[in-house]
Amino acid sequence: MEKPDESRNGYLEATVVSGLEAGEEGARRPRLKLFQLRGLGGFLRRNCMVILTVSGVLLGVAMGTLVRRLHLSPAHVAYLAFPGEMLLRMLKMIILPLVVCSLVSGAASLDTRSLGKLGGIAVAYFLITTLLAAALAVALAFIIKPGLGAGSLNKNSLGLDDTAHTGKDTVDSFLDLARNLFPANLVAAAFRSYATDYKAIVRNATIGNVTIEKYITDYKAVVINGTSVVGNASIEKFPVGTDIEGMNILGLVLFSLVLGVALKKLGTEGEELIRFFNSFNEATMVLVSWIMWYVPIGITFLVGSKIVEMDDIMLLVTSLGKYIFASILGHFIHGLVVLPLIYFAITRKNPFTFLLGLITPFATAFATCSSSATLPSMMKCIEENNGIDKRISRFILPIGATVNMDGAAIFQCVAAIFIAQLNNHELNSGQIFTILVTATASSVGAAGIPAGGVLTIAIILEAIGLPTNDISLILAVDWIVDRTTTVVNVEGDAFGAGILHYLNQKEAKEKAEEKLNEVCVEAIPNSKAEGETSPLVMHRSQDITFAAPPPSTKDLESKESVL
Repeated sequence: MEKPDESRNGYLEATVVSGLEAGEEGARRPRLKLFQLRGLGGFLRRNCMVILTVSGVLLGVAMGTLVRRLHLSPAHVAYLAFPGEMLLRMLKMIILPLVVCSLVSGAASLDTRSLGKLGGIAVAYFLITTLLAAALAVALAFIIKPGLGAGSLNKNSLGLDDTAHTGKDTVDSFLDLARNLFPANLVAAAFRSYATDYKAIVRNATIGNVTIEKYITDYKAVVINGTSVVGNASIEKFPVGTDIEGMNILGLVLFSLVLGVALKKLGTEGEELIRFFNSFNEATMVLVSWIMWYVPIGITFLVGSKIVEMDDIMLLVTSLGKYIFASILGHFIHGLVVLPLIYFAITRKNPFTFLLGLITPFATAFATCSSSATLPSMMKCIEENNGIDKRISRFILPIGATVNMDGAAIFQCVAAIFIAQLNNHELNSGQIFTILVTATASSVGAAGIPAGGVLTIAIILEAIGLPTNDISLILAVDWIVDRTTTVVNVEGDAFGAGILHYLNQKEAKEKAEEKLNEVCVEAIPNSKAEGETSPLVMHRSQDITFAAPPPSTKDLESKESVL
């Protein structure tokens, strides 16, 4: 074997050195590519669900746009929507055990003082953000004026029904809210809610040649669009209680919270039942993780079938474009400016980094238009991606999905002012204040289901004395507005959980520092006898000398009860 050429001073020639460096660089390139491939693989594994979910939304839009040209029959559209319907059914199936178990275990893991403080902060946050959302919507509606110039809308050309939506009286709506907080039958609350309906006592009605002195019938049967259909007969309206289909989520939330507190009060006697609910909750989250893998497929068909289902999208958008623009602009401002500013002002952390971990639940909310159906996905992602304490997320998110409806408050205020402008009705300051308060309060009782907020618009219209027969215009484009509404609703819940988690960590750190300061006490010699020390100081000194080192701040945080 030949030796490499050496120069006179014993060193290798420059050409040989450069050749060796080139060889090392050539060997380094495959390793660099391998590291890059590994990094790409790790990124894809970490964000696989996000990529699949967003791809599902985009694919659904493309599929719906293409399939619209085939002019499918209603039966074929229903078949196309079947995979998406299965996703909704799976998500709704998991809501009941998830809400009940998470709230019971969450409330049982907190002491009474912490629970009260946590609940107080949550209620204040929900109330402030909803009021800000309603105020923003009112301001935008008066600036954009979506109802001006829309008075010539032809409902027949839009394919809308001119039948009025018979809304409930404002007082009855709030009484129903209170009644649903305390369900008479807890089992029935899993699938039914209480609602007020109306009957009518008709007196001296003439039908043909016969005069009926008195009979009772449905109020909707004798009063249509505010006009009596029984001639000169007197009509007396009175409320009756009915049960409607749909989970009474308010009653279940309140019962679960109270049950968790009661189990905590029992002490050792309630530990077995608490462990049962904890195990049930963890098992439910495992089911959620399995369902999440079906989400991209279901979202594709949900979005695609909804686009195919619409008769004339462009006609609706051009006719009601200013209303759609005002509502969606309000959602963007509240979701991308107001809520992030509140989060940053309290935590001093980047809110958009926080939001990046929640793309999957946001896509689920966009596709399903249901805060309740998004709850399983939100719980999983906010705990795993953003590191929120389970005790906080499983306490605050079910409550937020029920009562915190910032997006609904925005579109309800815009819709109310839109209808007022449509009817050339000037709103005074008292009516504007009524819209703000009623929208904030009624959004609490809005169902976390598709088009749930539209049903509460009638409450606002009744409160300010406007007719409800224009609600059909809102329903016509609700499938567009409801998507951004739901995203803002769940975003507000997520930021609330993040703020409470930060406040909990901050207080836990302060308590940990206080404990560490108490432990670090030096021994002081006793003047009574040489070498002898005070018993109290000796006790602390021995603790410091022989005991295990004080726990770290992180350990104390994990053991510390929230707030």
